[in-house]
This record gives sequence, structure tokens and C-alpha cells, in this order.
Amino acid sequence: MKLSEFWYAMEYEFGEAYSRVLARDLVLGQCDNMTVLQALESGVPVRDVWWAVCDTQELPESRRFGPDIAPKS
Repeated sequence: MKLSEFWYAMEYEFGEAYSRVLARDLVLGQCDNMTVLQALESGVPVRDVWWAVCDTQELPESRRFGPDIAPKS
């Protein structure tokens, strides 16, 4: 996952403004209790950060791949 895809998925799922709030404030236990932005800045793989956001926000698997990407079976 590219960083641009991460932000597209965040904005699609949470809206432009709220996705930025989540990135700044949401603490991810799966990423050593860093916020989304801290995890990205410290080099945690973008895909891992996205999955941690999905887990923390309890997104169903069907919504974790973006609006036009079907999950791989």
C-alpha cells in the first residue's frame, strides 16, 4: 500500500476532516501505542498502519480494501 492509497482509504472511510483528526489523535496499540502519524513517520509499513486503524475502529473486513478494491479470496 502506498501512502497516497492510505490517505485515499482514510478519507473515503472517515471523511477528509475526521481522517486528519484520527491520524493525529488515534493511538494504535498494534503500533507500539503511537498515533497514526507517529507510526507513519517512524517507518511502520503503511499497510500495517492501515490494518491497525481498521482494527482499532472495528471496520468490517468488507470495508478495509477501499471503495473499488475487492478482498482477495
